[in-house]
Amino acid sequence: MLPGHSRGGGPSALPAQLPTSPCRYRGFILLITFLIYTCYHMSRKPISVVKSRLHHNCSEMIQPIGDTHRLNDTTWCNWAPFDQSNYKELLGAVDNAFLVAYAIGMFISGIFGERLPLRYYLTAGMLLSGLFTSLFGLGYFWNIHALWYFVLIQICNGLVQTTGWPSVVTCVGNWFGKGKRGLIMGIWNSHTSVGNILGSLIAGVWVDEQWGLSFVVPGIITAVMGLVTFFFLIEYPEDVDCSPPQHHGELEENVDNAEDPGNGPHSNRENGLESAVTLSKEPSAQPAAISFFGALWIPGVVEFSLCLLFAKLVSYTFLYWLPLYIFNVVHFTAKESGDLSTLFDVGGIAGGILAGLISDYTNGRATTCCVMLILAAPTMFLYNYVGQSGISISIVMLLTCGALVNGPYALITTAVSADLGTHKSLKGNAKALSTVTAIIDGTGSIGAALGPLLAGLISPTGWNNVFYMLITADILACLFLCRLVYKEILGWRSSLSRDRGSSVALTHAR
Repeated sequence: MLPGHSRGGGPSALPAQLPTSPCRYRGFILLITFLIYTCYHMSRKPISVVKSRLHHNCSEMIQPIGDTHRLNDTTWCNWAPFDQSNYKELLGAVDNAFLVAYAIGMFISGIFGERLPLRYYLTAGMLLSGLFTSLFGLGYFWNIHALWYFVLIQICNGLVQTTGWPSVVTCVGNWFGKGKRGLIMGIWNSHTSVGNILGSLIAGVWVDEQWGLSFVVPGIITAVMGLVTFFFLIEYPEDVDCSPPQHHGELEENVDNAEDPGNGPHSNRENGLESAVTLSKEPSAQPAAISFFGALWIPGVVEFSLCLLFAKLVSYTFLYWLPLYIFNVVHFTAKESGDLSTLFDVGGIAGGILAGLISDYTNGRATTCCVMLILAAPTMFLYNYVGQSGISISIVMLLTCGALVNGPYALITTAVSADLGTHKSLKGNAKALSTVTAIIDGTGSIGAALGPLLAGLISPTGWNNVFYMLITADILACLFLCRLVYKEILGWRSSLSRDRGSSVALTHAR
């Protein structure tokens, strides 16, 4: 390959002043992909902050002179069509327009991500995402009150945002091996929470005045970052004459061999997958992209996908409804509710890093997720019942909930996806990484769509019922990991037995 040209085709557009050592290149890739996905999440967050402005009680506000509403009308200041009594259902429909489109598009996006240059793919996605985010806010300045407009914009934005996650995970997976992947990706995955925090803070600046700017400003920032991506993203280490990472190690072999390789529940599945990958490759050719169903055969993909469905249901319900919950229960202003809700994301940053660190140390991704999910259920119950009794308690509970809810979600969507996308049964064919990531996150996005929808339908019956729904989903997420947790325990026992045998042999030799 010629220097200055990417594997995906076309010039890599690398400026002369970029870092020159592999270590610095890796740091640069972490930084630019961090900023890319921060912008993606930043552009999703404003709707949760603006909700409380689209519909609220207007009785304490001074009605403008010449207004045609009745004097006792408490909805005169709301934004039609969200001024009706069924506003929660309408807001839920706007949320789900984005989330359903995102979930459907994600399964397709990974397939395109394997076959198109990531730099071009991400650039187009960010430019379009910035456009549609801004168009939502422009509805305020254009005085648009048609529900179909906001729903259509959300559908388009949901589809183009699917370009982000499979692409950035694939790019990071191309640069980093398995060794410290949990910790590195745990730190790196804080972009989700950082984006949510920035989105909340930026939206909060204009939410009480010109709420359209709460969308336009993040949209412009996202589009600018798309241009930065086009000029500076490096897809593969080989593009700049760096060595590719090692994706497998001894600890992984211990866990994978804990079950009898001839009789394990996934042995036939792995052998079939290996044969398919081997037949699809020629020594002198680039590895063939794996099929959708081929990716499903990778051991662990189905279990982690179903776990993420329910874990993401919980996380996205908090993402879209927490500011409104605080607004209704604690009676803060729209800006104060948005600011306080950012503590959930601050906790999510710590939870993602902690989950990655523990899973690297124990080599137990599934067990780490399962323990955090078990602890999350009683924490959510306590937050609903005692979390609003004082500001100090509320802060502590929000931080704890954020850590325990977002920790497993962060670990599955990053380190686990990268592990499975570079599974040893693929025999080095990293082309599967984008498809595996899309399958896992696409399945999770189904839960992300269901959570806010169910919250919108259940919340009129009381917020307690919403939290019962979240706790149930959390428990189901944990149950889907039981088989993988059992396998990891067997792996630890096998490793301890070998260590004891080695110690005894060494003692006798002396």
